[in-house]
Amino acid sequence: MGGKMKQSEAGPMAGEDFLQRCRGIVGPGNVITGQDDMAPYLTDWRGRYTGNAVAVVRPATTQETAALVALCAQARVPVVPQGGNTGLVANSVPDQSGQAVVVSLKRLNRIRGVDLVNNTITVEAGCILEEIQNAASDAGRLFPLSLAAEGSCTIGGNLATNAGGTAVLRYGNARDLCLGVEVVNAQGDIWDGLRGLRKDNTGYDLRDLFIGAEGTLGIITAAVLKLYPLPKAQVTALVGLQSPQAALELLSLAQETCAAGLTGFELMSRFSLDLVTRHFPQMRIGLSEEFPQYVLLEISDSESEAHATGLLEALVSEAMERELLGDAIVASSIAQSKALWSLREHITLAQAIEGKHVKHDVSVPISRIAEFIRETDALLQEAFPGIRLVTFGHLGDGNLHYNASAPEGVADDVFIQGQEAINRIVHDSTHRFGGSISAEHGLGTLKRDEIKRYKSAVELRMMTAIKSALDPLNLMNPGKMI
Repeated sequence: MGGKMKQSEAGPMAGEDFLQRCRGIVGPGNVITGQDDMAPYLTDWRGRYTGNAVAVVRPATTQETAALVALCAQARVPVVPQGGNTGLVANSVPDQSGQAVVVSLKRLNRIRGVDLVNNTITVEAGCILEEIQNAASDAGRLFPLSLAAEGSCTIGGNLATNAGGTAVLRYGNARDLCLGVEVVNAQGDIWDGLRGLRKDNTGYDLRDLFIGAEGTLGIITAAVLKLYPLPKAQVTALVGLQSPQAALELLSLAQETCAAGLTGFELMSRFSLDLVTRHFPQMRIGLSEEFPQYVLLEISDSESEAHATGLLEALVSEAMERELLGDAIVASSIAQSKALWSLREHITLAQAIEGKHVKHDVSVPISRIAEFIRETDALLQEAFPGIRLVTFGHLGDGNLHYNASAPEGVADDVFIQGQEAINRIVHDSTHRFGGSISAEHGLGTLKRDEIKRYKSAVELRMMTAIKSALDPLNLMNPGKMI
């Protein structure tokens, strides 16, 4: 950005002596050099990008991580931090030069403590998100970050990408759920910012520099996260509507009716759910007829299940009177609620089974989502007649996963040749509507150059200045974001 960051003129010096020193830090069994053994760490989750590395190293403590980074700085070896490797923009895999070391943080997986009075949990970066959710629940609390990949993604990766998920409407992104971080910087120093404070106005907010930075400024090794009281009840409904505009009107009504109790509001096009039922026939939508759009909404309640159900039923009844929706299913059990959420969570997998596709993770002002979908759909259909659009996402916070699949009868390899043109239409439209081309996935390698079209020169210069100041040798996850 504003000129490529250059690697130190000394160049990498990752010979056998370097590897031996790595083994001395983390133990011989935690320095992986065989190509077959490294393979799972070198290819991104989508299987679209494969890099190479000097080695994969697996520290077990923050001190070991710091010693490794200091060694890499001395030897001028690039460092690629990696958590669960579930990213979608190739932000946790190395390039193909074979000069980098992948630092896998999966062994930093301890829950260091729970403070019930302060409503916080302190965890290491390699903790699986689902394990943190379970630990919070066992303590009678809620950690609300929820993603489709929660069984395999790590909190370090969630923070490095400022992950969003299905509960942003009520609780915010990963950044909003984090009070403090512990970081190994590019020089191998440890910054202990593990403060469980909700107010700390003592200078630049360094925490927020590292959250969302995709490991380009340093490695997050631990974090203090916010906890919330467990809701007494959660109720879920699936509703069918005629248009995204009707969904926006339903969102406004739901916020008026349920206030902070509204914790999920997911928009899904009919084609999105058609793919799910096509490739997972055991799943059924269960409404009386098909609708152009669907919304999955959830209410969390601090009083009782009866109170929550009453709120939801009142909402559905009022929405039907206003002719905002055509039909609705209110889950009558936990199993039925999980089945409804499963429809939403299987969209990405169903589209992958259908064939190659072009992903977009965009956000636009909530009030303009219907207009964005209408105009962008038309532009794509004009340019690629028959293109099939898989539109779904977090309507309550303005984040759409606006994906494109090949027209019927068009081979994947032929369709994917149009990826750049499809991206240009979608991203230009997003920018025109005052949006962002990356809402929650980050930039990684995939969008590193693309973002230059949409950020101002002033913003790019400031970002580059921060990178240069904190990582002057450009060794931390080089080639990502900047």
